[in-house]
Amino acid sequence: QVQLVESGGGLVQAGGSLRLSCAASGSIFSINAMGWYRQAPGKERELVAVSSNGEIINYGDSVKGRFTISRDNAKNRVYLQMNSLKPEDTGVYYCNADTKVPLTSIRRVYWGQGTQVTVSS
Repeated sequence: QVQLVESGGGLVQAGGSLRLSCAASGSIFSINAMGWYRQAPGKERELVAVSSNGEIINYGDSVKGRFTISRDNAKNRVYLQMNSLKPEDTGVYYCNADTKVPLTSIRRVYWGQGTQVTVSS
C-alpha cells in the first residue's frame, strides 16, 4: 500500500503561480512512477505530468512549457510547479503513484485525495 497526501492548492489569479506537493508513504520501494492528474467539473481526469524512476518525464499538451514536475526521492515527494496559470487550469489535482509488486507482474495505481486549484480571470 502507498499513501499519498497532496498540499499546495488554492486560489490564484491568471498569470500567477502555485506549487503543489505530494508526500508518499508506505511501500514506496514499489513505486515506478509518480505524477499529477487533474479533473475539471464535467470533464474526465487528464494527465498533467508524470515522472518515472528512469527520469522519463511526460507532460500533457496543455501544460507544456508552463508546468514542471520534479521528485525528491530522499523525501519521497513529488512536486508540480505551475506557472502562467490560466482559468482553464482550474480543477482538482490528484497525485498518482504507479507501483509494481516486487517479484510479480502485478501493477497497482494509487491516488491522493486531491487538492483544489482555482484560477480566476
